[in-house]
Amino acid sequence: MARRNSYAGGTSHRAFGLAGLSDGDIEHLHLTTLEVLERTGVWVEAADAMDVYADGGCRVDRESHIVKIPPHVVEDAIASAPSRVTLCGSRGPAQDVVLEPGRVGFTTFCEGIVMHDPWTGERRDTTKKDAGDIGLLADFLAEIDTYQVAVVARDVPDATYELHNLEAGLLSCSKPLGVGPFAEEDQRLTVEIAAVVAGGPDALRERSPIYLTMGPVSPLQLPAGTTTSGLHGARAGIPCTALTMAMAGGSAPATLAGVLVTHNAEVLSVLVLVQLAARGNPFIYGSSTTALDLRNALAAVGSPECGMISAGVAQIARHYRLPSFVAGL
Repeated sequence: MARRNSYAGGTSHRAFGLAGLSDGDIEHLHLTTLEVLERTGVWVEAADAMDVYADGGCRVDRESHIVKIPPHVVEDAIASAPSRVTLCGSRGPAQDVVLEPGRVGFTTFCEGIVMHDPWTGERRDTTKKDAGDIGLLADFLAEIDTYQVAVVARDVPDATYELHNLEAGLLSCSKPLGVGPFAEEDQRLTVEIAAVVAGGPDALRERSPIYLTMGPVSPLQLPAGTTTSGLHGARAGIPCTALTMAMAGGSAPATLAGVLVTHNAEVLSVLVLVQLAARGNPFIYGSSTTALDLRNALAAVGSPECGMISAGVAQIARHYRLPSFVAGL
């Protein structure tokens, strides 16, 4: 039986919370996003992704690589994505996690490249063994629902580190595994490995032990690695997460409304691609969007602004009846 976490979606009374957007605010953000996607569009690098958009009724300028998405295509993609997504464990349903409106869960995040050795105190590059050890720890922690490979295997060849991360995660952790390979060959092999673990391509569609995370580049850009990951995942029936990492005041407008519109347009452009490739494929609305620390030119993860943006993202995702993933709180 799949696990359902505590229900946190009730509004039987007003109490402390972080829900800064009214219904009217969310509707305005949505309509503005539709205008951005229809009039400004997104830059799409890969020809195969442009083909999918064009076949789905979008206006594609292949010379400039700009794809403009009509509102009805966006609305249809939102309606076709399931509001309930089950992320499956690699060793049976005991570790399955149901994502549905009102349920809150927790995951690790990726991908650290330096760590303090817990035994020696040494500051060093992360290794494949570290990725497995952290996966084993996540497997035993009841509060952790899924494992996104937390550190990079930097002691293996750069060309194959994503596959080593995948192996370390699958061998160490029985919970649903989040991975984000960027190179197309790694994406293809990741899907093949997942199918072997699941018991074949048909079994993979029923119980994928992984979910794929892909990141648009702000502002409004979908590089080839993002779109190929979405297409490989959707065509194999693997849950997909679009995780935007816009920075207010840097790669996105400084205002809360402005950064949320930019963020929303990027995530919805990936949602459209995934649903055009495989209508009804599971999709998670993701965010690691925060503000730019203007003094140090760093992403202000963990800041009050990050919390405000993440709360807004969660409200928007709930409006669309999509599971959400927010980072950095």
